[in-house]
Amino acid sequence: MKKLIGVLVLVCMVSLFGMAQEKPLPEVYGGYQFTSTDGGWHGNGWNGAANFYFTRWLGATGDFSGVYGSATNLYTYTGGPVVSMHKDKLSPFAHALFGGAHAGSGSLGNSGMAMMFGGGLDIGNQRMAVRAVQFDWLSLRFNSVSNHNNFRVTTGLMYRF
Repeated sequence: MKKLIGVLVLVCMVSLFGMAQEKPLPEVYGGYQFTSTDGGWHGNGWNGAANFYFTRWLGATGDFSGVYGSATNLYTYTGGPVVSMHKDKLSPFAHALFGGAHAGSGSLGNSGMAMMFGGGLDIGNQRMAVRAVQFDWLSLRFNSVSNHNNFRVTTGLMYRF
């Protein structure tokens, strides 16, 4: 009888650890973005992203954005790993995103590569959150010319399914 009780206690304790390690719900984000390039161009626009977590702290992100300014626009479409720590109402995160970019001015356009490395902080509950801030270092490459000293800052709302 003592062995049975011991096994039941052990199973209950292990299941509690399993519950504590539940992976976060999928997330969809939308918000405002400010982008600045080292060439002096600045743009305002939108940013949208979706996160899916494989474990409690590791997931994948798909990120899409568009910024507009001075008769020029820049679109990025990237994806990559995200690491996040979901604690109570705060969720700090970091990501590395890789993909493409398209810049246009008038009827001219050019496509290239984009890389973003950064992170931020989400504040909210299990269903809704505010992305308080997200900073990304942005590297662009068009026609064999790299432009590394760019950044973007975003803020907005997130919904967790």
